[in-house]
Amino acid sequence: MGPGGACWRGGGVPGGFKRWLSSQARAPRVCVVGSGPAGFYTAQHILKHHDLARVDIYEKLPVPFGLVRFGVAPDHPEVKNVINTFTHTARSDRCAYYGNVTVGRDVTVGELQQAYHAVVLSYGAEDNRVLGIPGENLSGVYSARAFVGWYNGLPENQDLKPDLSCETALILGHGNVALDVARILLSPLDLLRKTDITDSSLAALACSKVKRVWLVGRRGPLQVAFTIKELREMINLPGARPVLDPADFAGLGNAVKDAPRPRKRLTELMIKTASEKPGEKTVAAQVAAAAREWGLRFQRSPQEVLPTADGRRARGVRMALTQLEGSGDSAKAVPTGDVEELECGLVLSSIGYQSLPLDPAVPFDPQRGIIPNSSGRVEGAPGLYCSGWVKRGPTGVIITTMNDSFDTAQSVLEDLQAGVLDVSASREGFGAVGSILRSRGVRPVSFSDWEKIDAAEVARGKAAGKPREKIVDPEEMLQLIGH
Repeated sequence: MGPGGACWRGGGVPGGFKRWLSSQARAPRVCVVGSGPAGFYTAQHILKHHDLARVDIYEKLPVPFGLVRFGVAPDHPEVKNVINTFTHTARSDRCAYYGNVTVGRDVTVGELQQAYHAVVLSYGAEDNRVLGIPGENLSGVYSARAFVGWYNGLPENQDLKPDLSCETALILGHGNVALDVARILLSPLDLLRKTDITDSSLAALACSKVKRVWLVGRRGPLQVAFTIKELREMINLPGARPVLDPADFAGLGNAVKDAPRPRKRLTELMIKTASEKPGEKTVAAQVAAAAREWGLRFQRSPQEVLPTADGRRARGVRMALTQLEGSGDSAKAVPTGDVEELECGLVLSSIGYQSLPLDPAVPFDPQRGIIPNSSGRVEGAPGLYCSGWVKRGPTGVIITTMNDSFDTAQSVLEDLQAGVLDVSASREGFGAVGSILRSRGVRPVSFSDWEKIDAAEVARGKAAGKPREKIVDPEEMLQLIGH
């Protein structure tokens, strides 16, 4: 028997974990802050492995799904299929969704802790790392995060209005987000029209003059962070020609012979692409049709964004050339003393996302940009947990976050089993939080409210021949559901 007269049953649960099964035990109330993959996977795991637990998910936007909705590229609809799983979780009679609630402003973490047995912070990384160089704030310089939010309909980025009137764009960073941004900038409009890209960003891209994109990284080809799927997609992009310098890859074929298979295959694909001549049939038709081009530049570290004569706009970036000290993933880029200038009118910084502190009551490590934790248990704060990017930093793909969130959920389940979380004390959950929100004039959005917004978006998209037309104004969302 477990605490409160509960029985446990095993059966395929990680780590030989047992499962709640009881009519006598009090139902633990768990609160999850954030409705992206980390939040939903945490909720899913707790609900699956505890027969009594009730999970409430809070989200600051009216609409759920976080970076699946606002981060995944519009031309990657297959990645968004996880929304079906999350929807199944949200429709559980032991799960509730409360959108349009900003934790830390509308309700504090302390107030949530009074209302729930456990609180899991899964709110992600809502800022970006800055370059910290002169000229970073010139017109024409944007974070990749804001640019992605702009074309994906994230409300806070709808006024971005990026200037696409130049021919050359420079993307600082060699990760998947950098490749996403390059691909959207160079994709044929006919491909984008069939996606859920926002109508306003599609109109802006239709007028874009950008025909050349350089992706620049501080380190070398063996340290790139993007994956082979995204690179292959970029290489095969219709109407765009890859420009890779064979000299950058000299001798690397031998260097990766014993590397892990993903790194080896990725490097071999870059070498193959760099060595192909326009006359070779594999790329001949593509090159002949290519009005646009893109390329990778290595061992260059941005020193300054250079201004136009009037001092207002970006006209290029001064780069410090680097050499590598060490090897593999731990290699460091050290400036050689040489510099070069790359001309461009558009600079997109894709050097990583960053989490922010949510509430003064929650420990936060500003250096690492995470909540200090052990297996998701927040240090020095019993009953408080974290999952996803705010737990481990903004790295990895959705499956990385899934495993990470299951790990945190497991910690919650173990603490319930061990009696670390006292479920004998009654907690009111949303009963208490709802009263607080009402007193502060906040009206939460339910999951059925979201489904009305979803249906409206899908209907609008159908009329335009696309999967959905996202509503980008939260006020319009709230009007639609009668708030």
